[in-house]
Amino acid sequence: MKFDSPLFDRIRVKPDEDRRLRSSHPCCDWPNCSQSATHRAPKGRNRDREYWRFCLDHVREYNQSYNFFAGMSDDAVARYQKDALTGHLPTWKLGMSGGARRGKSTANAHFRTNARFAEGSDDPFDILRELGSAGAAQSRADAERRTARNAERKALHALGLEDGARRTEIKMRFKELVKRHHPDANGGDRGSEEKLREIIEAYNYLKKTGLC
Repeated sequence: MKFDSPLFDRIRVKPDEDRRLRSSHPCCDWPNCSQSATHRAPKGRNRDREYWRFCLDHVREYNQSYNFFAGMSDDAVARYQKDALTGHLPTWKLGMSGGARRGKSTANAHFRTNARFAEGSDDPFDILRELGSAGAAQSRADAERRTARNAERKALHALGLEDGARRTEIKMRFKELVKRHHPDANGGDRGSEEKLREIIEAYNYLKKTGLC
């Protein structure tokens, strides 16, 4: 064949497979291994984005003995696994944003901004109100006032009085009932003793609240 023949330019020598691997891959990092490093393996914890380069046989051997938690105590492993559930990101309680310092003001601002939405929406369990600290405090105050009114009403009814009875009326009614149900006024009969105890407890409650 002549060197200037057109067929000469079409001849290509195909390299063997080993020669191609050696030219495209570095040597295996495993000690005393001269094979091509066709796979990579992580170097371990706290060495992000750092990898060993091994051949197929040695990357398999390395993976079988690899332990990400090597050198960590049981408590540290448990904490790491717990934080992994949230992607190792900080978390706060519902209604908080940015921790305890910012949570209260942020939550209040959020619910003030969305007050129109909260008022017009259907919230039978007061969830939106309870999420904001101001709304929760208002709910507790309203509940306490309702409880106090119910207790006052119950005490007045125990004395046979209606809501809104005046102080002088309460005192007069109390004296009247004590005389009526006291054992001394019934010839020593203690059948009304339970009723008398109820009257005294009701009067003491009204006295403590300042109604009499």
